[in-house]
Amino acid sequence: MKTIKGPGIFLAQFISDQEPFNSLENIARWAKSLGFVGLQIPTGDPKYFDLQKAAESKTYADEYKGKLQELGLEITELSTHLQGQLVAVHPAYDKLFDAFAPQQYRNNPKARTEWATQQLIYAAKASQNLGLKAHATFSGALMWQYFHPWPQRPDGLVDEAFSELARRWMPILNAFDEAGVDVCYEIHPGEDLFDGVTYEMFLEKVNNHPRACLLYDPSHFVLQQLDYIQYIDFYHERIKAFHVKDAEFNPSGKQGTFGGYQSWLNRAGRYRSPGDGQVDFKTIFSKLTQYGYDGWAVMEWECCIKNQIDGATEGAQFIKDHIIRVTDKAFDDFAATGADDKFNREILGL
Repeated sequence: MKTIKGPGIFLAQFISDQEPFNSLENIARWAKSLGFVGLQIPTGDPKYFDLQKAAESKTYADEYKGKLQELGLEITELSTHLQGQLVAVHPAYDKLFDAFAPQQYRNNPKARTEWATQQLIYAAKASQNLGLKAHATFSGALMWQYFHPWPQRPDGLVDEAFSELARRWMPILNAFDEAGVDVCYEIHPGEDLFDGVTYEMFLEKVNNHPRACLLYDPSHFVLQQLDYIQYIDFYHERIKAFHVKDAEFNPSGKQGTFGGYQSWLNRAGRYRSPGDGQVDFKTIFSKLTQYGYDGWAVMEWECCIKNQIDGATEGAQFIKDHIIRVTDKAFDDFAATGADDKFNREILGL
């Protein structure tokens, strides 16, 4: 067993033009003041992190890492959630997802996909230059709009979609393998990898690639009514990153998992700050520790009710309170009798 690292915080939902979120130094000092010791770094804004530069310059990577270390902080993982989404986009979502790409790649799906792929390849090398072992991202989606089979899905549609998804990801996975870094897909609604079954379908298509790993976020499974505890039993060997995000599911006679097109506030399933929802984090931390997860516990704030500052402040302490410092001895060592092969055979009557 190993002790989980943390608390960390994902910065994506906090970056803004307002102090203290308007520069890397300011947001890092703010996070440290709350008790966080790790930062998960989004890579879409060069003002906070220049992904290409980190991939091409070990000096830049070392200076960036050193700047955070001077403040008592580590990088937990880099994040390419937005770029990963653009590796695979169905035309129905082109206009909406164009906003995730630089202006010059919009209204050009082929160029946008090529840009996103290159971003992920940069992320592999940047992670290596920073000495990181895991990377957080999304899979993208060619099939999401067909998740409910009405009208009936044509035979072969799902297989073709996952074959294409694998084709796009294989060169990326290989780049990460060369860099010695795990790709941690956040299993998430809106992605083709949204539950255990779809993850297994993808794994089969990429020949069980050793770098096709998982970012575990139980909040998405609460909204799907998936057993997020047993999920750890199934996939613990592939879980290499962890988001601490809470959620609740309160179905009524009027709505359930699909949410009735309501806002987040009015959905039956909605995200909450850590400790305010229904996720059993005590069991999650115990089970991840039991299986030897030695990565980071990273808070992600996406609460539809609580202020982000309060959510982060409480979240740091929440993670601290749930991290289990593992024991280095058995509780009954005091009663040990000592043993060797001869003694063991003797007490067996042999």
